[in-house]
Amino acid sequence: MANKKNEDIEMRGLDGGKDFGGDKEPFLRPPTHRRQSSSIFSKAYFDKIDHSPGASILAYCLASISMTVVNKFVVSGSYWNLNFFYLGIQSLVCTLAILLAKQAGILKNLAPFDSTKAKKWFPISLLLVGMIYTGAKALQFLSVPVYTIFKNLTIIVIAYGEVLWFGGSVTPLTLLSFGLMVLSSVVAAWADIQAAIDGVGHTLDTSAALSTLNSGYAWMGMNVVCTSSYVLGMRKVIKKMNFKDYDTMFYNNLLTIPVLVVCSLLVEDWSAENLAKNFPEETRNKLMIGMVYSGLAAIFISYCSAWCIRITSSTTYSMVGALNKLPIAISGLVFFDAPITFGSVTAIFVGFVSGLVFAWAKVRQKAQDVGILPTSSKPTMSASALSNRDANS
Repeated sequence: MANKKNEDIEMRGLDGGKDFGGDKEPFLRPPTHRRQSSSIFSKAYFDKIDHSPGASILAYCLASISMTVVNKFVVSGSYWNLNFFYLGIQSLVCTLAILLAKQAGILKNLAPFDSTKAKKWFPISLLLVGMIYTGAKALQFLSVPVYTIFKNLTIIVIAYGEVLWFGGSVTPLTLLSFGLMVLSSVVAAWADIQAAIDGVGHTLDTSAALSTLNSGYAWMGMNVVCTSSYVLGMRKVIKKMNFKDYDTMFYNNLLTIPVLVVCSLLVEDWSAENLAKNFPEETRNKLMIGMVYSGLAAIFISYCSAWCIRITSSTTYSMVGALNKLPIAISGLVFFDAPITFGSVTAIFVGFVSGLVFAWAKVRQKAQDVGILPTSSKPTMSASALSNRDANS
């Protein structure tokens, strides 16, 4: 459209109808063929990227890693205690970004807001608040590698929840992956406690360091319960709501805003002194940028997840999710000086292997289901619903 407008612009005389000075000299005529060639080249280049499996996988990995790193950066302040406020900003930015994308015509299939659907979805949004708040608190007290490893335990709870409520099944290979997940969590906890006792990676005394870890493990345990409840509850409701693509993310973020704002006003300290502690002058701008980016990152992850599934397959996406645990854990070692010990490295490796085994078990199970019951239909979540869970967990 822009090229068309540029081609139609001509220097006009004051009479408003004729070209200034009659016909243009050749050197005054706009080089339309060059602009057209450039436009065709740009379109072909972006089309090539859009259909590149490698680009979609890389984008998904970078989006998820960056969000974890930014979340850890924001909540890692010595006096940080405004998690509800932070999560409210996340949801607000995410909601505004979705609405702007709809206005710009980027999200054409986003359904209009429906108050009836909102009332039915509100309990799921409350579970989401519990999930993201406990996740933020756990990340505040635990290192990124340990947090990433312990998140695997959520998979076990969700799997057995599906067995109880949705008629799912657990194969021997899946059980093996669960055993590796539990083992990696035990090794990670042992390595973390040992580092705290030896004074590795922190300047606190031993009792304070152990107290911090215990708080982190407690919040992590609550996060496993909240995340499992959210995912299982969403799976049960999403089919009835007929949500598609970004509808789940839109309703989740929109409905959590008032809950998070009210919780922040009631629970958190909004005195000038506390605000100054949470937003010290030397890092204030970085924190603000990080808060805004974390909201946008949820959109990025959702888009990149859908992109990855569209260009590759859901199987590849699940494998990428398993492989992505390793760079996320390593990012914690690189950016936040998490203790690098034999135990921590072993835990990361075992957790990485457990993710691969679990992904492979799901691939085999899916292949068997298709071979035995080709017409069976199980409740599934859309790519955006799936990625929204990933973005907020």
